[in-house]
Order: sequence, then structure tokens, then C-alpha cells
Amino acid sequence: MQADREPVVRALKTAKGQIEGILRMVEEDRYCVDISNQLLATEALLRKTNKAVLHAHLEHCVKDSFSSATDVDTKIHEIMGLLDKLVR
Repeated sequence: MQADREPVVRALKTAKGQIEGILRMVEEDRYCVDISNQLLATEALLRKTNKAVLHAHLEHCVKDSFSSATDVDTKIHEIMGLLDKLVR
């Protein structure tokens, strides 16, 4: 991965902690709205992290393939597949 790994790793560890906290909330039979709010916060963090990873992919992997004319079609199909998943 060409992205700055430190912020990505930090964000994923934060999301992991949030999920562990949510599991505890469910096990403790906490208020549904509080659980839902925590789920939404975790989803937002994961979306933001995915955006950073995809941005780095475009800046490095895709840009490099265009400049060296290797695997351009493959990279375009990969990005199109991801976009299809994102806009569902």
C-alpha cells in the first residue's frame, strides 16, 4: 500500500476499538439508539479511511500505471468496480 500507513493503521485500530465497545454495549443490553449512534460513527470512520486508501491508490498505483502504460485497463476496471460498490 502506497498510502501513508500510520494514519490508516491508527484509524483502523480506532474502528476496531469502537466495534469492541459496540459489542460490549450489545452484551450489556444498552439503549438501542446509543448503539446505533456508535455504529454510525464507526461506519463514518471506515468510509473516511477507505477514501484515504483509494485516494492514495489513485495517486500512486493508477498514476504509475498510466505513466508506464502498464496495466492501465486493469486499473481502470478495478476503480470502476469499486465505484460500482460505493454508489449502490
